[in-house]
Amino acid sequence: MKRRLPSLSALRSFEAAARLQSFKRAAEELSVSATSISHQVRALEEALEVRLFLRKTRAVELTPEGRILQQATGNGFDAIAAGVERLRREQHRTVTLSTTPSFAARWLVPRLASFNAQHPGIALNVQASNKPVDLAGGAADLAVRGGGGHFAGLHAQRLMQAAFAPVASPRLKLRKASDVARHPLIHFDWQRGFKGALTWDKWAKAAGVALDLDSGARFSEESHAVQAAIAGQGVVLTALPLVREEIGMGLLEAPVGPVLGGFDFYVVRPEGGEPREEVRTVEDWLLAQEVQ
Repeated sequence: MKRRLPSLSALRSFEAAARLQSFKRAAEELSVSATSISHQVRALEEALEVRLFLRKTRAVELTPEGRILQQATGNGFDAIAAGVERLRREQHRTVTLSTTPSFAARWLVPRLASFNAQHPGIALNVQASNKPVDLAGGAADLAVRGGGGHFAGLHAQRLMQAAFAPVASPRLKLRKASDVARHPLIHFDWQRGFKGALTWDKWAKAAGVALDLDSGARFSEESHAVQAAIAGQGVVLTALPLVREEIGMGLLEAPVGPVLGGFDFYVVRPEGGEPREEVRTVEDWLLAQEVQ
């Protein structure tokens, strides 16, 4: 059946403007002028005979019709991008690994030199984001994710146990659980959509300690929260495997419990089918790190 589609250039302009909620930022992303984006969107509205945006003084807002088209174009361009990326990986033996910024910075990056030395023919592309990517759709080949081990539609192997405990600079002199209440709490944003977050309220209940859960700073990245703890700015509840080096160097300590479990790190990939040789190589290398 013949597809009746508007201009792909206009659809691309609309998708960027809808996603970024700004004609100006869409223009910057696509390396065109804001006027060009406006004209493309206007032409698309005329072709479809619907209004896609409500234009305000300094912003644009999608209409209900615009939201329908945003979902369709977003999914479509994501699928195209995933297909193109898959072709590029097949050609260049690239493996894309998705994980959180904190895991990438604190666990993965220090080990990459070893991987590159062992496997010089594989280009490992690390995507660090707190938003889980669509592995089944080809956005990445592998991912390291935290959780309880159940990931729908994914083959999962446990990489390591990730016990969570209060961690602080030795200067804070934590000696018992109640000492935590004397210092600001350091918070960080968990992986989006994850419902098993081990946060200060859960630790306080387990410890039987009353804490001011609104105290202290909040960071979007766990690695920044750890840096704040190193600087003596408070106590962070974090995964002990991610701060092994700092504890070993005496920059941090985890002297008090309780230690929270039930959240581990897993190497995951889509179920069904045999992965490419280079994907299997990266998977095996990851799993070997914690048993060396």
